[in-house]
Amino acid sequence: MAINLELPKKFDSTVERTHLAAEHMFRPITRKYDKAEHEYPVELDELGKLAKQSRSAERSDDKGGDKKDDAPSVNGANLRSLIAAREMSWGDVGLFLTIPGQGLGNAAIAAVATEEQLDRFGDVWAAMAITEPSFGSDSAAVSTTATADGDDYLINGEKIFVTAGSRADHVVVWATLDKSIGRAAIKSFVVPMDTEGVSIARLEHKLGIKASDTAVVRFENARVPKENLLGSPEIDTKKAFGGVMQTFDNTRPVVAAMAVGLGRAALEEMRRMLEEAGHTIDYDKPAAAQHAAVSEFIRIESDWEASWLHTLRAAWMADNRQPNSAEASMSKAKAGRMVTELTNKAVEIGATAGFSETSLLEKWARDAKILDIFEGTQQIQQLIIARRVLGKSSADLK
Repeated sequence: MAINLELPKKFDSTVERTHLAAEHMFRPITRKYDKAEHEYPVELDELGKLAKQSRSAERSDDKGGDKKDDAPSVNGANLRSLIAAREMSWGDVGLFLTIPGQGLGNAAIAAVATEEQLDRFGDVWAAMAITEPSFGSDSAAVSTTATADGDDYLINGEKIFVTAGSRADHVVVWATLDKSIGRAAIKSFVVPMDTEGVSIARLEHKLGIKASDTAVVRFENARVPKENLLGSPEIDTKKAFGGVMQTFDNTRPVVAAMAVGLGRAALEEMRRMLEEAGHTIDYDKPAAAQHAAVSEFIRIESDWEASWLHTLRAAWMADNRQPNSAEASMSKAKAGRMVTELTNKAVEIGATAGFSETSLLEKWARDAKILDIFEGTQQIQQLIIARRVLGKSSADLK
């Protein structure tokens, strides 16, 4: 039986809208904000309003639909998010990450929030605060605390590498309810950025995605209502912290889609350079029988295709309520490695043009590296995949 890998027709408008925004809003200002780090891209305000309207319409459609309870959505919100990430990252990854209302914390809310919380936080712009000065990819090492105080929690700690932390109006914070219990006590909280005790300690200067601010955020007795704890407040030692980790099952495929979008931009430029140099890309001839640069293009293009298929599968499983932790990590690992190799190869083929600012190749190579790092490094993804494939626990395989 033939397999149809085309996107459903209902997503045609999503592809068209997001690609037009990438082409006509992102590309014209991509170099401007690469050189003006920490300057807010005011051109995105209107896009943020449109995105908010679109999300409201989608929530209304979901509530008003005639689907049976527990019926699979087949192709739903996760796939739609992937498409938007892919198309907009073709324009500029950093600008995509700083669209008002499109924070990584929004994916966390979508992953584990109750219906009441989805209604309350549906229109916020939420950053994600996980990493701390004492740890990187080991999310179980969270030391930020959330202490019950009447009807509230008091949050104390410091988070680093918070994407859009200085621009978002809310932040999803990972904190522990009881350090002595370990990872099972780690929960996520939605914290308004204007809460007393929340402050921006500094902004990072980065290699790439300079249009997106990356902040250090401090919490000093920041008081939030207990209703702002995402999911259940109960500490279940049997389930560990699977609830908060569901966040990554949603966000890792989105990061993979960002890598696919950026990779496509580099592929298109590579193709243009090869054709301009008089090299024909012939898919009917063996790659080894063609010019070395063409052979490399065909090889890496197939890697790019494989990355997109991995990503589609991870999103489809999420939309159909199938456990996708392994597939989410596979998509992130594959796409992150692919895009760094692809963009560096594009710089290499571009020679002097690839290394200078006459084109966007050098910028894309700088932007690409973060896609192999944040939301879990390449090494962490491979470790997770190995555990799933071998049936090992985190205690068995470190």
